[in-house]
Amino acid sequence: MKCPFCSFEDTRVIDSRPSEDGISIRRRRLCENCGKRFTTYEKVESMPVMVVKRDGTRQEFDRQKLIERIMRSCHKRKVSLESIEQLADSIENAAINAYHREIPTEEIGDRVLRGLWDIDQVAYVRFASIYRDFDSLDTFMKALTDLHQQGRE
Repeated sequence: MKCPFCSFEDTRVIDSRPSEDGISIRRRRLCENCGKRFTTYEKVESMPVMVVKRDGTRQEFDRQKLIERIMRSCHKRKVSLESIEQLADSIENAAINAYHREIPTEEIGDRVLRGLWDIDQVAYVRFASIYRDFDSLDTFMKALTDLHQQGRE
């Protein structure tokens, strides 16, 4: 590590501890040339998770955007923010662990629907009406009928 004062390349670590946020390591260093001390932070470099959209384009996974979409479908429903965040966490973790940094939008939508089914079925229908992009009232009614049949099983 180069010294920020004299640019000498030989510095040594004199103290090392976790930072307050717990996601990095704080290191106090001493320059062997000028004797000045300085602090560096070390953290894991992470690659962003990319979402592969239906048209083939890619964009970075945005957890906040996902939460906003789920919240929109839960508008005026008795769904806690905690359950919405847990659903978003499970989707984000699945993207990180199973898809090697890329996840198709279809998989995200399907996971949201599975999660909303357990949380609130009205929110499920709201999300499905946008996600499934129904082209007619008949296809929407068929989806509602299928949903009703699943609920009876």
